[in-house]
Amino acid sequence: MKHPGNFIIRVYGIVLNEKNEVLLTDEFQIGMKMTKFPGGGIHFGEGTVDCLKREFREECNGQEIDNIRHFYTTDYFQEAFFHDNHQLISIYYLVNLKKPICFPISEKPFDFEKMENGNQSFRWVKLKVLKTDDLSFPIDKFVANKLKEIF
Repeated sequence: MKHPGNFIIRVYGIVLNEKNEVLLTDEFQIGMKMTKFPGGGIHFGEGTVDCLKREFREECNGQEIDNIRHFYTTDYFQEAFFHDNHQLISIYYLVNLKKPICFPISEKPFDFEKMENGNQSFRWVKLKVLKTDDLSFPIDKFVANKLKEIF
């Protein structure tokens, strides 16, 4: 029996530092501003951990990660935001940044000159002051609440 629809699988890294801050990325993509956890879409033939390592290298100027521990996988239906008739499955891992840190970390959101597709900046946000409204997407909001409960 053929089922309608397709799946999109995305993998994200949750980085917490010694100050109990979480790393967020502010991006301008597809003509809109978005704030989310670092990560992205899995490629066919790629495992989830390999995807996450690749995403950090691509987005964070060659940054390597380690101590990769599963945190959460979407366990409810979430329709994909950018694709009709697609179900989004997101997988989140707690990760550490290997030294040295290879990318700039900003003090303010959307710290880039122009709102152009592909522009991105990173910043630390104290977990205790992080609000779900600070994040753009529903599963990230859910995960932020889980983080605050645990940490």
